[in-house]
Amino acid sequence: MGYSWFKAVVFALLAWNTATYLYSGTTSEALDSAAWLVLLISFELETRPDRRWNEGLGNAVMRGSRLVAAIALIAATMGYVREMEWLDAINIGLWVAVVALLEFEVRRPDIVMQHRSSFAATAIVLYSGLVALVAAWLWRGDWFDAYDAALWLVAFAALEMDVLGFIGKRRSTT
Repeated sequence: MGYSWFKAVVFALLAWNTATYLYSGTTSEALDSAAWLVLLISFELETRPDRRWNEGLGNAVMRGSRLVAAIALIAATMGYVREMEWLDAINIGLWVAVVALLEFEVRRPDIVMQHRSSFAATAIVLYSGLVALVAAWLWRGDWFDAYDAALWLVAFAALEMDVLGFIGKRRSTT
């Protein structure tokens, strides 16, 4: 129960950050934050123990929302490059790699379990890069960006733990 509350608080804070970027951020920041929130929610729904959402219309909605989020991330990345916001552009690239890894973990748990150390090492490298970006934003005095990036790390670390549990449950039922 405590873990559910923890995740609910993290989601609420991320939704608040997204609203802040939508209200007072750049277009790139708003697209970036909204897209990641959609992706996080879709992963959360996909890895829930009760997966009825993933059938029929729910599956189509999830795929459509991921496509829209991907388009938004491409637009945000282009905006960051045009604005010369290199940390933000690198941040998107690292997060795209994290999501690709998560997608593979959810879709191919059999391969992940056979090569767990390689997947774990890849995750460590990606998350370390994201932690380095938090440090860079702190060093630059970009407090809100650092806080937001750290919060995303917490959210996706929790999701990664859920995915690992999801893989274990899926593996034990096959």
